[in-house]
Amino acid sequence: MIRKIIKIDEEKCNGCGVCANACHEGAIEMIDGKAKLTREDYCDGLGDCLPGCPTGAITFEEREAPAYDQAAVLAAKKLSQWPVQIKLVPVTAPYYEDANLLIAADCTAYTYGNFYADFIRKYITLIGCPKLDNVDYTEKLTQIIANNNIKSVTIVRMEVPCCGGIEHAVKNALQESGKFFPWNVVTISTDGRILD
Repeated sequence: MIRKIIKIDEEKCNGCGVCANACHEGAIEMIDGKAKLTREDYCDGLGDCLPGCPTGAITFEEREAPAYDQAAVLAAKKLSQWPVQIKLVPVTAPYYEDANLLIAADCTAYTYGNFYADFIRKYITLIGCPKLDNVDYTEKLTQIIANNNIKSVTIVRMEVPCCGGIEHAVKNALQESGKFFPWNVVTISTDGRILD
């Protein structure tokens, strides 16, 4: 079918990732430092990705492309596993194989508006609140990391002191597991911005 769809000029793309973050459908991914339209059937042709591009690398074109598949987009916008609460997740499960783990304080998903697009859709998600759960997650997280082939861990926490408990538990679990792989901490401000 002939329809309006975005076109990304790789020569102009500086790899900033603004378009990938702006695309609510998940049609654009960053590959080898450049934005790529990886799912033509996810591109709705509305251009949420256009205004943020600082180099003008994204334009519209009319061409042969698969129809926009809203059902597939909606199906992709979901958790990849259940349950997600750290207290409830199993220690071993098939979804941990080669997983990028997201270990997040539960408030972060409500504070940071683009939480799904930036985090959940790319990760196996574990959430918790050490203050409300009144527990140290270190032992359980150590078992998950030690008994599975995890590729990376991203910790997302709020800037408030009580969220230090989740970061502390993950760091202890990484040390106690004896495994070494990439990990990072993302801190969300109380007004919904990424601080680091």
